[in-house]
Amino acid sequence: MTERSIAQEERRRLILKAAVRVFARKGYHTARVGDIAEEAGVSHGLLYHYFHSKEEVLETVFRETWCDLLEAMRETERSGGSAAEQLRQVCAILLRSWRRDPDLVRVLVREVARSPQLPGRVAEIGQAFRAIERIVARGQEAGELRADVDPRLASWILYGAIEEILTGWVLGQLPDGDEDVARAERTVLEVVGAGLTPAAAAVHAA
Repeated sequence: MTERSIAQEERRRLILKAAVRVFARKGYHTARVGDIAEEAGVSHGLLYHYFHSKEEVLETVFRETWCDLLEAMRETERSGGSAAEQLRQVCAILLRSWRRDPDLVRVLVREVARSPQLPGRVAEIGQAFRAIERIVARGQEAGELRADVDPRLASWILYGAIEEILTGWVLGQLPDGDEDVARAERTVLEVVGAGLTPAAAAVHAA
């Protein structure tokens, strides 16, 4: 990349990060394009050079964040670890996003997950479910996880549990310190992950 293109990408990133802060603080519908420009320290004209509307800014935040999360999940799949370890890593990727950037999680939960455009994002969101489903299926084939559980349903249950915890943090209904995040990881794995073990199948059969 040339110095000019690097500078342009840095400004674009600056605007997106500013937008996340503004959306988290004011809410997407209340925020104005001018608020984002002011937060980023750029002119309205420069912001419109990179994004045509506030809607495009939010859509870009979602798509780029989701691409990063999906790539991290693919890396987990490629790691070659056990199914239990890969499920642990998936939980860590998603839940620790609260530690890394709580404003971003607030925007994704409040604005993206509840927006009218959600049906158009189903394909991207579905890739996360399929990644978890593949991990469960491979674990079943290897004999690491119980074979009598539908891997697709298991992926929805695991992801749903994680999403509800993130929502609880966003709404201030759950404690969200570092130890609380670690406790959430352990609890999801103990409640959901343990239910996928062959030992759990034996107990159920008994």
